Amino acid sequence: MKKKDLPIHIPIFPLSNFIIFPRTAVPLNIFEPRYIDMINDSMKSNKFIGMIQPKNLKNENNLPELHQVGCLGKIKSFKETDDGRYLIELKGFIRFRKIRELKTEKKYRILEINYDDFIQDLNDEKGELKFNDLELIFKDLKSLFEKKGFIINWKALEKQSLDETINALAMASPFSLEEKQVLLEAKSLDLRKDKIAEILSTYTFDIYENTTIQ
Repeated sequence: MKKKDLPIHIPIFPLSNFIIFPRTAVPLNIFEPRYIDMINDSMKSNKFIGMIQPKNLKNENNLPELHQVGCLGKIKSFKETDDGRYLIELKGFIRFRKIRELKTEKKYRILEINYDDFIQDLNDEKGELKFNDLELIFKDLKSLFEKKGFIINWKALEKQSLDETINALAMASPFSLEEKQVLLEAKSLDLRKDKIAEILSTYTFDIYENTTIQ
């Protein structure tokens, strides 16, 4: 897909502590009426919606302020349940920067966005990082996941491409909203790997040194 084919006005799903990356797919359970409307409208047009994290601050309309960077996703599968929910799979395409929020009659929010900072997301080039470069990160991340009660199929992850693995771990990690936003905004895979290591270093003391010095 080329930049000229991407929408500049998109409906957005502001989901806290949740990020997606280009070329990764996530399942979503849609049940709020306004987002049911959003999916209906999206399915009738280009099937694109934007995922973006809200902040804890409210704007003048008493809606959560939004972070500046999110990710455009396309609905790849759709199923309606007997109780009226939608089960969709959303695939990430390219990150975007928020320009402004549009005023509309819709119940959901719509943004004008720009892709210029993240055009590289449309390339299929794979990172040159090696899994052995990430051995310590994976070890520390696995410890953190287990400590937080998260279950990850590590063998299945190792069969994926490196960028898919790093992005999947960033998406699923028990990091804070702000930490996940840092990972989303990291422009390259190499930088994202470094940011994961940096964030993990703040958890290391709690994981391995869970004692108090007297």
